[in-house]
Amino acid sequence: MKAVRTLRFGMSPCPNDTFLFHALLHGRVATPGVRFEPVIEDVESLNERMLRGELEVTKASFAAFARARETYAACRTGGALGRGNGPLVVASRPMKPHELGPLKIALPGGLTTAALLFGLFHPECSDTPSLRYDELPDAVANGRCDAAVIIHEHRFTYRERGLHAVEDLGQRWEALTRLPVPLGGVFVRRDVDAQLARSVERWIGESFAFARANPDASRDFVRKHAQELADGVTEQHIALYVNEFSAGYGKVGEDAIRRLLLTAAASGAAPRSATPVFVGDE
Repeated sequence: MKAVRTLRFGMSPCPNDTFLFHALLHGRVATPGVRFEPVIEDVESLNERMLRGELEVTKASFAAFARARETYAACRTGGALGRGNGPLVVASRPMKPHELGPLKIALPGGLTTAALLFGLFHPECSDTPSLRYDELPDAVANGRCDAAVIIHEHRFTYRERGLHAVEDLGQRWEALTRLPVPLGGVFVRRDVDAQLARSVERWIGESFAFARANPDASRDFVRKHAQELADGVTEQHIALYVNEFSAGYGKVGEDAIRRLLLTAAASGAAPRSATPVFVGDE
């Protein structure tokens, strides 16, 4: 009997990940000779593990990938790209973006695309501690920081905590580039056999297709891991972050990713690299 290879698969507990990857992790996609072992952690923990090269396959921020490009290649499927779904800056009182300079602005991790965009648009802000993404709304509401860059499902719930939107960083990126915002993607470590890496990319696309065709199949898995349990919130989250780019980036998505990588390098947030970006491009 042929041995089965185990690939550790890093993913966040957010509804878009649990919805999209449920089929892959629960035998609804045929992956001959391979089983996936889920490693479920917050996005910044996955980013840090990516920089250490720990996981064979992982979801992570594209900003982190900009620093780990020699170790990982990007799949063209399974990512979170889009328009109107970028990080938001929120505060406990109404304010304008130009007022942020002297304030304490909490970030969801220094390796996130949210942090990269905030640094790009607000180089004047120097007091930017990192907190786990799910702690950010309460940190602002409780006065631990003056404002925060929020991501994931908190985009839909910050008003319930009495917070005010200051700026949409994704909107600024789209206005600057005319491209969607590349938030997170799936990456395969470069020491994984090239043929297997291409299979992983295809299987993720099949997992997406199954999720779209069978939206109720993952309901229990999504609810088990979601930070916000209201069905309306998880449905909004999935609808916004699991979109046509999750099935395949296409030229527009690939252009957006390359633009973000170039921006990270130009800003000094990542080294310049000539290493091919995508699986199969070597």
